[in-house]
Amino acid sequence: MKHIAKKRFGQNFLTDQGVIASLVAAISPKVDDLLVEIGPGLGALTKPLLQRLNLLHVVEVDRDIIAWMESEYSKPAYAKTSINIHNADALKFDFSSLGENLRVTGNLPYNISTPILFHLLDNVAHICDMHFMLQKEVVERMVADPSTPAYGRLSVMLQYRLQMTYLITVPPEAFKPAPKVESAFVRCVPHTVLPYVANDEALFAKIVTAAFGQRRKTLRNTLKGLLDDDGFTALNIHSQLRAENLAVSDFVAIANYVADITARDIAP
Repeated sequence: MKHIAKKRFGQNFLTDQGVIASLVAAISPKVDDLLVEIGPGLGALTKPLLQRLNLLHVVEVDRDIIAWMESEYSKPAYAKTSINIHNADALKFDFSSLGENLRVTGNLPYNISTPILFHLLDNVAHICDMHFMLQKEVVERMVADPSTPAYGRLSVMLQYRLQMTYLITVPPEAFKPAPKVESAFVRCVPHTVLPYVANDEALFAKIVTAAFGQRRKTLRNTLKGLLDDDGFTALNIHSQLRAENLAVSDFVAIANYVADITARDIAP
């Protein structure tokens, strides 16, 4: 099949066999794993994964690729394995419907990679690990430490839920068509027990978003109306710091303090 990559789906197909082998080794699939691949495309990862699994779920939105897969994977070469094709938008797909201890992988479309990551957080209780190819810049932001240029809202929100490891850098020429940026492969493992627990996770997300909304401004400005001077003092956080200077634990502490103060204010 000669498939022309569709820009609206952010399609860049991985073709470098050495890189593919490295990715499969990093995933290390076991025969009975419950694994789902997002955006299987023309089978760069799908085919070697099928050689190692009894069953592989794939989520694909492109109907042309769906038609190709239905033909390709009905061939005798794939008779000993099973593939379950879900023609769906990954942003709307209910990953929890596949079961528990789910493993997720894929070469995520770079134009919607961050929304997919946040969508998967909604299903994280059902996931044991995730391995993704993403734009290198995004992976750097995911794993960034506080007080570094790459550290931001994405870092905090993902690190709250996940332990993440930058695995390998992948050059543009490993894909067809070649993207204009470098890529990277990352491992994400949900925390078995959260290191820091936000009692109100919606409030935690609101505070992180507000703090990074104007990242060059101080916390005293960005959190105005949420945290006053007494709060900064109680938490031993300097109000002249910026959001990028705070660790995940600091944001959780702020959220829990604000939640506690709010609860006191509305108590009868």
